[in-house]
Amino acid sequence: MKIAVVGTGYVGLVAGTCFADTGNEVTCVDIDEKKVNDLNKGHVPIYEPGLEEMIKRNVREERLFFTTDIAKAVKDSTIIFIAVGTPPDEDGSADLKYVLAVARDIGKNMNGFKVVVDKSTVPVGTADRVTEEIKKYTDHDFAVVSNPEFLKEGAAIADFMKPDRVVIGTSNEEAAEIMRNLYAPYVRTGKPIIVMDERSAELTKYTANALLATKISFMNEIANLCDLTGADVDMVRKGIGSDVRIGPYFIFPGTGYGGSCFPKDVQAIIKTADEYGLDLKILKAVESVNAAQKTVLFGKIKKYFNNDLKGKTIAMWGLSFKPKTDDMREAPAIEMVNVLNEAGARVQAHDPEALEEAKWRFGKRVNNGITLHDKRYDALEGADALVIMTEWNEFREPDFYLIKETLSHPAIFDGRNIYNPKRMKKYGIDYFSIGRPKN
Repeated sequence: MKIAVVGTGYVGLVAGTCFADTGNEVTCVDIDEKKVNDLNKGHVPIYEPGLEEMIKRNVREERLFFTTDIAKAVKDSTIIFIAVGTPPDEDGSADLKYVLAVARDIGKNMNGFKVVVDKSTVPVGTADRVTEEIKKYTDHDFAVVSNPEFLKEGAAIADFMKPDRVVIGTSNEEAAEIMRNLYAPYVRTGKPIIVMDERSAELTKYTANALLATKISFMNEIANLCDLTGADVDMVRKGIGSDVRIGPYFIFPGTGYGGSCFPKDVQAIIKTADEYGLDLKILKAVESVNAAQKTVLFGKIKKYFNNDLKGKTIAMWGLSFKPKTDDMREAPAIEMVNVLNEAGARVQAHDPEALEEAKWRFGKRVNNGITLHDKRYDALEGADALVIMTEWNEFREPDFYLIKETLSHPAIFDGRNIYNPKRMKKYGIDYFSIGRPKN
């Protein structure tokens, strides 16, 4: 099939590359000429395991192309994916200006029947708006399909190539059959392709992320209760996770959720409900709990240093919102750096992939409130304590003797519960985690 993917951000780049890898001819479109030139040379602007190699292979084999020419891409393709950003407005609603701008370009350049696919995460009713926008500029027949993505950063290629399910929202039988054929190579093991109406498909994505965010915030509240009662959240988690109605996933406590999906999607579904006069009390509580959770570990640090962090230096391992990505959007580490700086402490941070992103995020504060280090142990030099903010695998088995010898105070504040409290006690390290008894 001939496919155009408009937008080479995280979703568009992964989707376009994976479609090309199963033999389709894919043209990815972006307005950023430098980005397009870099991609054609095999330079990837995001970190996602395996993506760079896959892009280079498909470019070399002439199945994957990058261009700024949206007119040609639309005319040459049967299926056109809209994968541009939908940033949140100040009120939390999704901003559709980029989506509708692409719809206009599609309408202006149609030369026959097209399947236009909303791949971006969009609010209920977007397919109708995209349809209306395209109709302003063409008399050609077309169908607008909602096809939400369910990619986890750090495992996006595996998620795309072997999805749990594929959701297709359309009332057009021809479009549904085209989409079934497109996704057939990815569901050979029997995973379902679920065809539904457009609005249900749009709401499915928001509902999935909102429910996962709810599980995280709920477990973080239980972890805070464990801190007060002396219970161990790891034992509680194992006790409830064995219940098939609950399951073992997304019930790990920590410093709150972040990233490009959960915060934005929870805000968006709350805003959609508000527009219909419905008060989503549970999800508003989820947001509130998550915001508070990002500073729970800070309270433990402050208490350890007798409520005085002026002049202290805190080493921080992990800046990205999760492992295997350089994405720092809504990362708990950002809030931790902010509150530490506000309390008078300096931060020395290391992350395996997010240092360039951190330079942009922290701007003028780099080397003036926060210093960034290429090596994890370099971040410990001259530091008073260590904070773990991201559960990268390379942080799981460090040299604990070296950590203790290097830090001014033998203290680790673990926001991801990756170490065993009893083991830390043997090393003589003061260890604080989330929802587990102090060693």
